[in-house]
Amino acid sequence: MVMDINEIREYLPHRYPFLLVDRVTQLVEGETIVAYKNVSINEPFFNGHFPHHPIMPGVLVVEALAQACGILGFKTVNKRPADGYVYYLVGSDKVRFKRPVMPGDKLTLEANVIRGKRGIWKFACRAMVDGELACEAEITCAERKVA
Repeated sequence: MVMDINEIREYLPHRYPFLLVDRVTQLVEGETIVAYKNVSINEPFFNGHFPHHPIMPGVLVVEALAQACGILGFKTVNKRPADGYVYYLVGSDKVRFKRPVMPGDKLTLEANVIRGKRGIWKFACRAMVDGELACEAEITCAERKVA
């Protein structure tokens, strides 16, 4: 299964400048997702992080992983933000950064379900650049009905 940006926008409520998933290349509902973010010098955060040595902030790498997790969660339970649901990032554990993510990198986002119960999902995640580990984390997301 492959999702382009138009379908991703159906499953994530995020929009520019905070939509951090460009394409989904693999998805097995209830199990795993592989997606990517093309990191461009045009990202607004590079103006200040850092002007002479641009690095994608680690919290945004974790956010990109959480967004991939949200897509997997929504697809698994067959819900969308348009149905009045949202996935909140409620926790991150065992977060480790192994290499910086810089303009020109293709950030591959991988998440595997550890468990899901009553709308709370835990995922084992990795962010990779050219096959090299950039970040790993366990991410917890919670499904919520919004008004």
